[in-house]
Amino acid sequence: MKMDELTGSREDLKKLLDSLVMMVDDEPINIEVTQIHLEEAGYTRFASTSDSNGALKLIEEKRPDVLLLDLMMPGMSGFEILQAMEHMKLLKDVPTIVLTSSTDASTKLQALELGATDFLAKPVDPSELVLRVRNTLAAKAYRDRLANYDLLTGLPNRHTFMDRLEWALSHSERTGSRGAVLHVGIDDFRKVNEALGPAAGDLVLQDIAERLEQALRKTDTVGRLGDDGPKVSLSRISGDEFTILLPITATSDDAVRVSQRILEVAAAPFYSGDHELAVTCSIGIALFPADGVTPDTVIKNAGAAMRHAKEGGKHSALFYSTELNARALQKLSMTNELRRAIERDELRLFYQPKVDIASGIVVGAEALVRWQHPERGLVPPFEFIPLAEESGLIVPLGEWVMRDACRQSEAWRAAGLRVPRIAINVSSHQFRQGKLAELLSGILADTGANPQALTLELTEGVIMENAEANMEILSVIKATGAKLSIDDFGTGYSSLSYLHKFPLDELKIDRSFIMEIRSADDQAAVVIAIIAMAHGLGLSVVAEGVETEAQLEFLRRHGCEEFQGYLKSKPVPADDFAAAFLQR
Repeated sequence: MKMDELTGSREDLKKLLDSLVMMVDDEPINIEVTQIHLEEAGYTRFASTSDSNGALKLIEEKRPDVLLLDLMMPGMSGFEILQAMEHMKLLKDVPTIVLTSSTDASTKLQALELGATDFLAKPVDPSELVLRVRNTLAAKAYRDRLANYDLLTGLPNRHTFMDRLEWALSHSERTGSRGAVLHVGIDDFRKVNEALGPAAGDLVLQDIAERLEQALRKTDTVGRLGDDGPKVSLSRISGDEFTILLPITATSDDAVRVSQRILEVAAAPFYSGDHELAVTCSIGIALFPADGVTPDTVIKNAGAAMRHAKEGGKHSALFYSTELNARALQKLSMTNELRRAIERDELRLFYQPKVDIASGIVVGAEALVRWQHPERGLVPPFEFIPLAEESGLIVPLGEWVMRDACRQSEAWRAAGLRVPRIAINVSSHQFRQGKLAELLSGILADTGANPQALTLELTEGVIMENAEANMEILSVIKATGAKLSIDDFGTGYSSLSYLHKFPLDELKIDRSFIMEIRSADDQAAVVIAIIAMAHGLGLSVVAEGVETEAQLEFLRRHGCEEFQGYLKSKPVPADDFAAAFLQR
């Protein structure tokens, strides 16, 4: 958008006329005359002072859209005010038109060097005054639009939000009032982009922005702020995250009321072509000054609460608390420790046997990583695997698992033991990098392990994200000699029209379906259907999570080839596994 286009519409002109014009002049009559000229042109909002010594404080408090500043004043001169504004974060960008009766070029040059935007000669010509104020405001609006607003939604961006929050915190400190920041995150937004593409994702973001704007009301700020006080504002601060500033709230219930309204409007169905989308939001609430007195602290705490709301089930609003902050710090500490654990060789592989149902012989093992913490002992995977995924450490961790499993396989062979097929879980992050076949080939070359003794396990969701492209990737991996297994089958969204095209060898039934088998006579229809479908596609079937003889008998009766679970053994260290299951 060009600057002249910005001032072309009636709405844009109305916005310009609604700007706050501030005048600083030691002669009250000059202020009065200037304001009359601007009122005749349609301007309605003014602030002024003839006390130059108190001008800076008033400018900082009012934050005008344009400042008309007399240069020659007793007390603090216009030059000194300009110089002070240049060193004040909140004031250095306020456009300033200086008024002077001096025709000296050096005077004008000095004012320009100190940050003045334009000049007006005294006595002021009314037409020139109106023209210069309008042009200055239009230039400011255009510059602000580029620097301070999100191009997709038209909302203020992070920079503008932090600026407004800083002002609201200053207001809170001066007046003793309380406020709140609501950090709104769209739940599972990545899935919208993956399923329908980024264009549809942009439409959802625009729709969400409109709904949030409609959900906010002037009455969401309580108390008397005045015309120029901080106001309720909505911003988009990152890809799928928004913030709402409530500069004055009477109680925490005010923030809850606004949050509930947002949750309701966001949850209404979205439509993209023939697709109906159910999109929800999670909200974190930080109150100020209780939860912070600086912009960084308040937004950090609101974000932490939002992430906790997502972890707790999504589509909810949670307040920040000191306990939540402590948990976040603990999480950060543990992530750093995990990074060092990879470097310090604190990881261990445990192996759970995979048993041939017909013969009862252990024919394979799933390699499962454990963390041997020097102080905490053995850390269970549910505590550190999610951290590894969030931080990106899952990629080097996955490489370590693959390398150590191959090393162990070759060590068993060299010791003259019967080598089982070792199954290795591949994370979605590792697969999406597209270098899995290259990585595996390098590890096989380094360790000398037999690729036919390896099975790579991938989940349904991973291989179905981009089915056509993934067919080729899986074919390259299969060419290394390793087998491919689809893990946790039944919990994803596989399409049979694609499934039979993938170069798979094995299908693993998720433990949640096995748990539904209560007795040998139980007709667990889903399990029966999965076994029949897998056999129809030429795949062998492994059932995981088998804990009872009844479950095993059911699987035997319906033709399942292998099982793993506590009925045979829990995961155990490599030496224990070899002693129990690999002796000839």
